[in-house]
Amino acid sequence: MKTIGLIGGTSWESTVVYYRLLNRMARERLGGLHSAKLLMWSFDFAEIEKFQAVGDWKAAGDAMVHASQSIEKGGAECIVICTNTMYKLADQVIEATSIPLIHIADATAAEINNKQSQRPLLLATRYTMEQDFYKGHLRVAHGIEVAIPEDAGRTIVHDVIYEELCQGVIRPESKQRYLDVVEQTRETDSVDSIIFGCTEVGLLIHQDDFDIPTFDTTELHAKAALDFALSE
Repeated sequence: MKTIGLIGGTSWESTVVYYRLLNRMARERLGGLHSAKLLMWSFDFAEIEKFQAVGDWKAAGDAMVHASQSIEKGGAECIVICTNTMYKLADQVIEATSIPLIHIADATAAEINNKQSQRPLLLATRYTMEQDFYKGHLRVAHGIEVAIPEDAGRTIVHDVIYEELCQGVIRPESKQRYLDVVEQTRETDSVDSIIFGCTEVGLLIHQDDFDIPTFDTTELHAKAALDFALSE
């Protein structure tokens, strides 16, 4: 089994989910006392969030490169960034390291295409919904065109992520607001599935809440990482 290098802490609420999923999946696939071989770098998310908020992506990129090089030196054989938004810096990580980066959008796209979804709705941070690093990767690399909520809906989705989910706060009223955003978008756009495009979104909403397919990027990403770790 190869060692998976996790870059987490963005936020640690979802990094915990990665840790649990990877170890549970390893035990299910290998049996007995098996667990995943993991090496983790965990950020103080307050520092990273400040870079995001002011648009200092150079500083954020420098931090990501330092983390990536550190876990490579520590013995990691691949890199898993435990968040969607920071894949804005994926090219910098790839250039600065010599081990594979398991891209969260690739893992998600494989399942979208497997389910033959044509128009998924992306629920994520504003950075991921509005900038092209994630949507563009899905479009160019996989031929997937995503929909996003209208501006008011994007504000709701983004604010709940940072003000609640990243701080471990789960509120039924916020879940209802997410459900309303999805319903409103479905009324104006022919979406046929939903991407949980922030690794915390699955803490709030689930497949059982919808009558169309959902794609939990955290779960799909963890599966792709373990597939790599167990590959020859």
